[in-house]
Amino acid sequence: MKVAVIGAAGGIGQALALLLKNQLPAGSDLALYDIAPVTPGVAVDLSHIPTPVSIKGYGGEDPTPALEGADVVLISAGVARKPGMDRSDLFNVNAGIVRSLTEKIADVCPKALIGIITNPVNTTVAIAAEVLQAKGVYDKKRLFGITTLDVIRSETFVGELKDKNPLEVEVPVIGGHSGVTILPLLSQVEGVEFTAEEVAALTPRIQNAGTEVVEAKAGGGSATLSMGQAACRFGLALVRAAQGEENVVECAYVEGDGKYARFFAQPVRLGKNGVEEILDHGPLSDFEQQALESMLDTLRGDIKLGEEFVK
Repeated sequence: MKVAVIGAAGGIGQALALLLKNQLPAGSDLALYDIAPVTPGVAVDLSHIPTPVSIKGYGGEDPTPALEGADVVLISAGVARKPGMDRSDLFNVNAGIVRSLTEKIADVCPKALIGIITNPVNTTVAIAAEVLQAKGVYDKKRLFGITTLDVIRSETFVGELKDKNPLEVEVPVIGGHSGVTILPLLSQVEGVEFTAEEVAALTPRIQNAGTEVVEAKAGGGSATLSMGQAACRFGLALVRAAQGEENVVECAYVEGDGKYARFFAQPVRLGKNGVEEILDHGPLSDFEQQALESMLDTLRGDIKLGEEFVK
């Protein structure tokens, strides 16, 4: 398998590249691209780690060499959030970056599985879809918004609250990937009961966890290391499924049946060609149902913004 990390010199990209160098299956190729000239050096640095994964880095204006022959492309390029910014403030810069990168992917590796990390994910995935559609190569099964960070935060916070090993906690997270559109289904966590007060406190903590990091870094950045871990988990799931492993299930932001919105995060079964099956999220509690209904206008607005940006 060849995995390309786009935006590989940034905080998320470097963390993601390090994790993939250590965890991709033997014989895999890892290609790093960033506009920053330091990128080949990042690859050389990582190449000294003794794992059976080959690695090359490419800097400059053209990502083509990194994209050629890629099976999986993970896009983390863009600017990071600073204190006082919300994800929508990132839109003007990151929208253009995702558009131009997706145009390259459409030309160079249109069959690749594409995972988008660049915020605001609710909007950037719609941008990528419109670009691929305009190029005549859009396959909704192959495009993903990576919302795994919301999942791993949920697992961590539930583990802390309930004194459980977070590796044994599973929390489906549906909706989108910012603020109120993030909906952890705490009612579905097996073997754990929550009081109404715990749900009312834990849900917004998960929704605003990114701000927790931005403020704690005091202007020094946003969530890069945890996002690198989340993107690695999802990227490896795509690789395992593409190599034929069965019953690989992760939550992701994908185009489904449009029941709630054109794009919606929910559990998906992954296969060789991307989405094999979109799974039902199961019954919701009254709290979750109300939260779902009240977020949909925001989510649909985010999606429309991306569609109109390309059109």
